[in-house]
Amino acid sequence: MKDHGILHPRLSAVVTAMGHGDTLCVADAGLPVPPGVERIDLAFAAGQPRFIDVVEAVLAELRVEAYTIADESLDHSRHLVDHVRQRLHGAEELRVSHDVLKEQTRAVRAVVRTGEFTPFANVVLRSGVAFPVSQ
Repeated sequence: MKDHGILHPRLSAVVTAMGHGDTLCVADAGLPVPPGVERIDLAFAAGQPRFIDVVEAVLAELRVEAYTIADESLDHSRHLVDHVRQRLHGAEELRVSHDVLKEQTRAVRAVVRTGEFTPFANVVLRSGVAFPVSQ
């Protein structure tokens, strides 16, 4: 039995399988998931699990080189954006409209649905590598 890290079997498998440049979306409870994109639904009650708790669990196991947030997040979920920025200091931040972020979810490995009810609490994480990449 696994006793640390991500315990959800499907989320653990997706994070483990990610390669350089692959993307994963951690989303609030309301973000639509495009047909054909895997949904890993962790929500079990309003606000549970929290967006930030899921982000923290993923970041403990995934090297992130860049992340995308929606411009609308700055107005509606600034405290969550600030937390992501602090945790991903040094990673490239990309900002797009919420509509563009929703379009980007068509190409992610999975959308991880949290129970977060804060509007626009969504981030797309782009996987990096654990070793130096020469150009």
